[in-house]
Amino acid sequence: MRVLKIIQLVFISCVLTGCIKKTDNSQPNIVIIYADDMGYGDLNIQNPNSKIPTPHLDNLASEGIRFTDAHSSSGICSPSRFALLTGTYHWRRQHGIVGSFGKPFFKDSDVTLPQVLKTKDYTTACIGKWHLGWDWQLKQESQSKEGKVNEYLPEDIDWSQPIKGGPLDRGFDYYFGDGTINFPPYTWVENDKVLEVPTETMTRENIGFEIKEGKWEFRPGPRVKGWNPYNVLPTLTRKTTEWINKQKGNQPFFLYFALPSPHAPIIPNDEFDGKSKAGAYGDYMVQTDWVVGQVLKALKNNGFEDNTIVIFSADNGPEHYAWQRAVEYDHYSMGKFRGLKRDVWEGGHHVPLIMKWPDHIKASLVTNEVVSQVDIMATLSKIVGADLPDKAAPDSYNLLPLLNGEEYQKPLREATVHNTFDSKWGIRNGDWIYINSSSGGHRDMPEAFKNSTGYTDFDTEGILFNMKNDPEQRTNLYNEYPEKIKELEALLETYRNQGFSVNRTTTSSK
Repeated sequence: MRVLKIIQLVFISCVLTGCIKKTDNSQPNIVIIYADDMGYGDLNIQNPNSKIPTPHLDNLASEGIRFTDAHSSSGICSPSRFALLTGTYHWRRQHGIVGSFGKPFFKDSDVTLPQVLKTKDYTTACIGKWHLGWDWQLKQESQSKEGKVNEYLPEDIDWSQPIKGGPLDRGFDYYFGDGTINFPPYTWVENDKVLEVPTETMTRENIGFEIKEGKWEFRPGPRVKGWNPYNVLPTLTRKTTEWINKQKGNQPFFLYFALPSPHAPIIPNDEFDGKSKAGAYGDYMVQTDWVVGQVLKALKNNGFEDNTIVIFSADNGPEHYAWQRAVEYDHYSMGKFRGLKRDVWEGGHHVPLIMKWPDHIKASLVTNEVVSQVDIMATLSKIVGADLPDKAAPDSYNLLPLLNGEEYQKPLREATVHNTFDSKWGIRNGDWIYINSSSGGHRDMPEAFKNSTGYTDFDTEGILFNMKNDPEQRTNLYNEYPEKIKELEALLETYRNQGFSVNRTTTSSK
């Protein structure tokens, strides 16, 4: 009995002093893990022929809902990130990425997801790859090198000044990251300051480390002495778990963890070498999966698991190395879909999407509904009971009915726009997708890959596919359904001109 009383006293003392974290807040915590250049087929659970083990992501899918027809707004990086955080198609603002030391993608009038969550008393953090621009204090303009992209030197930047326009000005209370893994400055940024002033210039000739697959793809620019790219992913993982460890059980939090992997440079740490049968990229995917496992472990160890919504997705399809990977290793990062990063073909934007919310989302739920990452903002706002301001999230549908396992006789989304650059547009409506060009690609498919898959080119003015019957986009129905093409062209034009694609008055009750 005396031992029991001692245990009880110790427990009471821990509760009073805070060594045991309470999880009694009524609002769910929210964690978004956003991978970079990860294909739909890179998740083992979605690819029966996968050569890459992804046990943590597979388990996450088994504990929640997996969307088999989910899409990023763009086939490239910065635009998809903007769309995710605003519920707005990227093309309403711009099509291209933010370059080195580029200006913010955002306008100050934009309403972001963390800003909405803060109205419900959420603590917010962004850790990892930002790639959405800052207002850098420039001492002088960059130098043009033989007609190439302008390059900045360490002395061109006033490093002593706070960096405006970044995550802290978009609703995040805390930021830690490196900008991007292959963009300068090569130094750590915490909140709005660099932790160490760069004194050297990174060039393609002085990186100082060996690449494991593909090319370094570094943009030249300022770096700190001794910058080691192999430390980037481990450091971000450590900072993320440390931030989770600091959270309080009675204060809801939102964490946006933007991974720099498996984006090139493909640099898995040594302990992951040989862990897949798909080369160094496969090993990098194994490490990325391990990182996800570390985040989930931190949530569990701190008592947050049962009251946390975890969302995993990626910003676009896999990079062009996926073609060679398919031929060499028989691993198809794009899954069964045609195209890669940058493309309006399905493989450019058809991405993994998993959501877990214990006791709210049924385990092992799978939905074939067409959804978009822009829908995350309206969905989370609905869950936490936050009102979206007028004109905010103009393209975001509330997916909560799908999370409840409801089925629809017609699609939840009226239509979904697929776009990367201004030259090509696609629109998906039900089973149909129309692309206003003879190809959805932005570069030629290698002959070795084309021969191994049997893909052929088209010569019609536009292309039309029935995705239910032809998810690989092989049979062009353009000449057979002229009325369907007119219908989809008109709907696309309406979306582009009216400034929104969701009518809140008709979707608010869904």
